[in-house]
Amino acid sequence: MELVLTAAREGRVLGFLRGELALSSTLVKRLKQQRAIFVDGQAAHTDCLVARGAEIRVVVEGEPPSYPAEAGALDVLWEDEAILAVDKPAGVWVHPTPSRQTGTLANWVAFHLRGARCGVHVVTRLDRDTFGVVLFAKNAHIHALLSRALQEGRIEKRYLASVCGIPAPLDGFVDMPIARRPGGSLLREVNADGQRALTGYRVISDGDGLSLLELRPETGRTHQLRVHCQALGCPILGDRAYGTAASLARSEGLGIRTQQLCAKALTFSHPLSGERLTISSRQNPTFPKLTVETSGN
Repeated sequence: MELVLTAAREGRVLGFLRGELALSSTLVKRLKQQRAIFVDGQAAHTDCLVARGAEIRVVVEGEPPSYPAEAGALDVLWEDEAILAVDKPAGVWVHPTPSRQTGTLANWVAFHLRGARCGVHVVTRLDRDTFGVVLFAKNAHIHALLSRALQEGRIEKRYLASVCGIPAPLDGFVDMPIARRPGGSLLREVNADGQRALTGYRVISDGDGLSLLELRPETGRTHQLRVHCQALGCPILGDRAYGTAASLARSEGLGIRTQQLCAKALTFSHPLSGERLTISSRQNPTFPKLTVETSGN
């Protein structure tokens, strides 16, 4: 990927790289080592003085991951030189861990990008049993830009969940802090000593004691939507960690054995063009009376 800038002022190359192009100091150091910085077509050092109107060009290449590339059932929703969005199936981990280096979505993405001088950088993460849109960046610079956008709330997330119960009121916000359960558990709970967690919700359809909810997380706590649905008295169907005896019995009766939470859509500004994008999953949670917009709007 190339980043091209026409200097609107005089200055040294480093000032343009760190300022107008917003490159990290780590990436600038690597670009210097790779001799990937050019001014008017000529290789340049970061202390090179640039005149107004000069063209600064940077060649940014991703580094391949250390884990193996594996062929997999990758459903690509969007791809260009900077980003890749895929539709994750349920039951698949997003990325490897020290004890699990294969069989993840990131292994499949590495195989898809093999030979393309791209890295594999996860921007949005999902639990193993949650399905839907996952966004990847193809190099460290794009990853840094999207990660900042995510932290600042500029990437809007929209989820759909089939739940046991009908919330009252039918739309609103859950504003309840979340903390890790005591005793070394990886699970979470609503706890006054936890971090603030805010989720908007509305009922799209309901019937026979079940609801299809649209969920919009305003914060990004671990297991936030699952914990907040439980706190609403409406646990997600198929969720064995946060379900109740009643919700698991309904799930079993409906033949649901997978957590019915879908990351339906991401809306954000493209990190290079600024174009406003909405990328939507082709999947939906199982619901007996499913009536749901599939456009992601």
